[in-house]
Amino acid sequence: MSSSLTSVEMNFLVFRYLQESGFTHAAFTLGYEAGINKSTIDGNMVPPGALVKFVQKGLHYMEMEANLTNGEMETEEDFSFFQPLDLISKDVKELQEMLRERKRKERDKEKEKDKSKDNDREVEGERSRLKEKDRHEKLKEREREKMERDKEREREKMEREKEREREKMEREIFERERERMKLERERDIEREREREKIEREKTQEKQLGDGGDRDTVIDQSDKANAGDEDHARSSAAEPMDIIMTPTSLPCHIPNSDVRILEGHTSEVCACAWSPSASLLASGSGDTTARIWSIPEGPLKSGRSINALILKHAKGKSNEKSKDVTTLDWNGEGTLLATGSCDGQARIWTTNGDLISTLSKHKGPIFSLKWNKKGDYLLTGSVDRTAVVWDVKAEEWKQQFEFHTGPTLDVDWRNNVSFATSSTDTFIYLCKIGETRPVKVFAGHQGEVNCVKWDPTGSLLASCSDDSTAKIWNIKQHNFVHDLRDHTKEIYTIRWSPTGPGTNNPNKPLTLASASFDSTVKLWDAELGKMICSLNGHRDAVYSLAFSPNGEYIASGSVDKSIHIWSLKEGKIVKTYTGEGGIFEVCWNKEGNKLAACFADNSVCVLDFRM
Repeated sequence: MSSSLTSVEMNFLVFRYLQESGFTHAAFTLGYEAGINKSTIDGNMVPPGALVKFVQKGLHYMEMEANLTNGEMETEEDFSFFQPLDLISKDVKELQEMLRERKRKERDKEKEKDKSKDNDREVEGERSRLKEKDRHEKLKEREREKMERDKEREREKMEREKEREREKMEREIFERERERMKLERERDIEREREREKIEREKTQEKQLGDGGDRDTVIDQSDKANAGDEDHARSSAAEPMDIIMTPTSLPCHIPNSDVRILEGHTSEVCACAWSPSASLLASGSGDTTARIWSIPEGPLKSGRSINALILKHAKGKSNEKSKDVTTLDWNGEGTLLATGSCDGQARIWTTNGDLISTLSKHKGPIFSLKWNKKGDYLLTGSVDRTAVVWDVKAEEWKQQFEFHTGPTLDVDWRNNVSFATSSTDTFIYLCKIGETRPVKVFAGHQGEVNCVKWDPTGSLLASCSDDSTAKIWNIKQHNFVHDLRDHTKEIYTIRWSPTGPGTNNPNKPLTLASASFDSTVKLWDAELGKMICSLNGHRDAVYSLAFSPNGEYIASGSVDKSIHIWSLKEGKIVKTYTGEGGIFEVCWNKEGNKLAACFADNSVCVLDFRM
């Protein structure tokens, strides 16, 4: 049941609306014509804005009617679909149609929203799957890396094991070689004793002989001399064999011109004069090196010679792994480098202070050389490598791992490139900064014992256990000359300090070689021909040294003798015999003193005056 308004009430509500809205004249006219003043309505009971409120409530009623008639109960939400103008201007049927259309559009929007949400969920799901996949990939990658690290550690462990085995084998080989050399020296000593015994017996027999026998001996000697002279005249164009004969007996160096330096307790393997002072360095199997201060001028027996002891082992000096095998002075003569069987190189001052210990090799160091500039030190080791050391930084600059056998010798060509030789028969030319050899020289059939560059750095000489020496040119791959006149292993070679690039440029360049066949041979470097063979020793020759002026060459042998040969005269001019085999001989810078190191633990200095 619904209530309705009378026309009188409606007129009164309009009258009040016009009054409240400020339409005074319109309100007066309506009140006069409608007789409002005669109405029974109490104006105090009508609240302000009553007409607007009635209109609003009527609009709400029509909206509710439209929705209720439509049969849908979501009335609260549906009110938002209509504007007041729609409710006034349209009937219920039109409003219902409008409501259905707008609800359909709203449902379509909801569906679009749901679809968008579904898409978002799919994207999020895909993102989650990719993230999960990426996480799994990272886990797999970490697993692979872990497996690689484990494999690498295993490989390194196996390499270390192999390296330890190799080092063990190399040490055993080295020890066997030392033992072999020791046995050879003992046999040499025994043979020398036998020869001396036989000579003594022969001397005694001669002393017991009669005068006629002596005349016969002298006569035979004269015939032999005449025969030698004829041979020399008939073979002047051929290589000469220089042999000690009664007419060319050398002058033995008197004891007054000899100083024996004692102090080492094992064989002395190496010696070298300082290029700037009268200092002599020696290295021994007693784990020490020594720097001897040699008085300048003629040697005098009364003056004592002091030595600085450079200890390579702490405490007792019987650690064979620290034998000093090689040593070399820098160009200024301010630093001495030593190499030993413990694989370490050490650098000392002339005062005997140790300033650097260089550790990188895993086997004994057999060769060691300063470059001319003095900023790099080069070492070659039984571990098959050569290492260049930055002396100022006290660290290794580059390790060269090309050889497959122990590295026996190294020699600088200039300040940045050098040659190495090995038991593997190959010679490698290397350069700092290069990871591959600049050149490979192949041609020897045995261990290559020594390599030496000529004074200009253009020719390289090598010698081998295959009984040959070879000369190589940096511009060619094959050897230039193959020198094959020795009959046994060649232990060492030396270039003469003559020809271009030396202090004796007008003299020809000569190569000398020393062999286990007991001879020293001189070679024409340009022609590759033997000039002469110096046949004065009775056993293997281990060492050679040219005098600074290039006029003489000294040789040292297992037969305990040092011979000084005149290259001009082609004969021995001085000789000295010690008490043990000789490992090395060397001249001082003036060329008036010669040093030698012996197997009987001594070092010897000889005055040389002609």
